[in-house]
Amino acid sequence: MNNSKTIGELKKSGYKSKGIKDELRDNLILKIKKKENVFKGIIGFEDTVIPELERAILSRHNINLLGLRGQAKTRIARQLTQLLDEYIPIVEGSELNDDPLNPVSAYAKNKIAELGDKTAISWLHRDERYVEKLATPDVSMADLIGDVDPIKAANLRLSYADERVIHYGIIPRSNRCIFVINELPDLQARIQVALFNILQEGDIQIRGFKLRILLDIQFVFTANPEDYTNRGSIVTPLKDRIGSQILTHYPKSIHLSKEITAQEAKITESQRKNIQVGDLIATIIERIAFEARKNEFVDSKSGVSARLTISAYENLVSTAERRMLLSGDDKTVARIVDLIGVIPSVNGKIELVYEGEQEGAAIVAQNLLGRAIRNQFLEWFPDPNKLKKKKQESPYQSILAWFSEGNTVDCLFLETDKNYTKGIKAIPGLDELVEKFVPKLKEPEKTVMMEFVLFALAEHSLIGKNSLERSVQFKDLLGSMFSEKDLLAGGEEGSPNN
Repeated sequence: MNNSKTIGELKKSGYKSKGIKDELRDNLILKIKKKENVFKGIIGFEDTVIPELERAILSRHNINLLGLRGQAKTRIARQLTQLLDEYIPIVEGSELNDDPLNPVSAYAKNKIAELGDKTAISWLHRDERYVEKLATPDVSMADLIGDVDPIKAANLRLSYADERVIHYGIIPRSNRCIFVINELPDLQARIQVALFNILQEGDIQIRGFKLRILLDIQFVFTANPEDYTNRGSIVTPLKDRIGSQILTHYPKSIHLSKEITAQEAKITESQRKNIQVGDLIATIIERIAFEARKNEFVDSKSGVSARLTISAYENLVSTAERRMLLSGDDKTVARIVDLIGVIPSVNGKIELVYEGEQEGAAIVAQNLLGRAIRNQFLEWFPDPNKLKKKKQESPYQSILAWFSEGNTVDCLFLETDKNYTKGIKAIPGLDELVEKFVPKLKEPEKTVMMEFVLFALAEHSLIGKNSLERSVQFKDLLGSMFSEKDLLAGGEEGSPNN
């Protein structure tokens, strides 16, 4: 960092002023030449969003990141600070971060005119050069641009014609900074119009004052697609003034989605040490989001955020941890039955269409989990429906026969690891089935895969499944149907209305 404390010392050091867009461009060029990863922790955008973003920076454009919720738009914007110089000099006491060699505010100009090269300067770190504003319908012109402050005028005994009565808004105060407006369509159209001059000419006007403050700002906007929000849209002339509009997207594969979840999930050290989450469980969690994005009950225009799988993973670990603590085990492995704990994470993160609202969020979430299990099953095991159509011998026959004899299995939510393993392995043919189609699994991954087969067979309507208060019970499909009819009949006979 330059140690200059006055403008005179700064000039002697050979410092040269540089606009923020040139600053970003020059530092990006250096990083590209060194083959450094510019946007660390941004997964799945390496061949799509990141190249477009780098081209926009090299072009010195203002940027609009357009995409559905949970697509890392704000995270990308915040990482742009790493392309700024570590420190820049400002006129000490300046509200607008005035460049000592190119001041824009009346305060800085007057001070330099008075003190010359003895004018004190201070240094601003790049982390302090990021400003973020959430666009809401109540944001006013005064909030963004500024207004006359009558209290300041009264206290300083200034005329309203004096520029010093102006209270600057958040945009002028972001001079020489990265300024981000999130959810741009939510900004009222008349407020969006106020941005025209700032984007095109780089200046502002406040309450008819005859002043032209040339601002040096890197603007980054984020927005959902216009067909999603009913509250507004980006006015066409404003879009025309934004140099680059970059489309973000969700992870294109389960593998990338798992990487994001593993990176973002907040898991304590004791949870990592005592609770093992196998690849099967992690994959099913990601599949829930993939199923939701194409589900007829979920509003596709709203999107399904990556935060769904992150929260679901955290809830899964906590479900296994709670079971471990209550059952008295020292360590445990996440089970399929523990996935019941992810339902609350799904409920609040999917926006339903009318038909979905009629079903209810909890029912839709459970159906998404069921579809995730059903479709993941087909990645490893033969499709029962295809076997039936081709009249081929079913590898599931011995398992189904055991259940048809009246046998049942209860997967208790708070079962000890020992009893859980004993109950799963008691089912004939299940071990051999897993060994045949998913060989070389180590314990206890193999036991979880066997439990997974039970859930999947139930989803394919080969065995019955009843979700009880403290367990999930598996039984013969016909027996399950008859027992449900008996319960209904018993309820009718014993009804106080009969």
